[in-house]
Amino acid sequence: MIDLLVAMGYGSTRKDAAQALGRAGDGGVDGVIREDRLGLDLIYVQAKRYTDAAVTPEQVRSFAGALDDKGARKGVFIATSRFTAEAERFAERQQMKRIVLIDGDRLTRLMLDHNVGVREERTIVLKRIDTDYFDPDQSA
Repeated sequence: MIDLLVAMGYGSTRKDAAQALGRAGDGGVDGVIREDRLGLDLIYVQAKRYTDAAVTPEQVRSFAGALDDKGARKGVFIATSRFTAEAERFAERQQMKRIVLIDGDRLTRLMLDHNVGVREERTIVLKRIDTDYFDPDQSA
């Protein structure tokens, strides 16, 4: 998911601007993006790979707590499934920080739009007749 955020223009390059964490002791976050080249602002990322389970308000609240622990003002919570309505309301109510929720449908659209995790299968070129080409006043 870090690759998607970099492809969307956050940070400069994956090597310089992004770091995947997501292991024991990660403090409740899976990655961090330096929003600018100087790293003046950081965006923390949490990702959940679920097939059917919705992300609950408790999980979003836990992520908000992890942001507080890091003194962060921005977070992106990505889920391959969906968020409950209560989880969405919790994220919207946050006053001191911004938490953006990206569900599976939005994630898919963003990945397609930014060519992350997808490969072009084929390109189709559509052609139409150029009627100006056949205009008798234009021919030499």
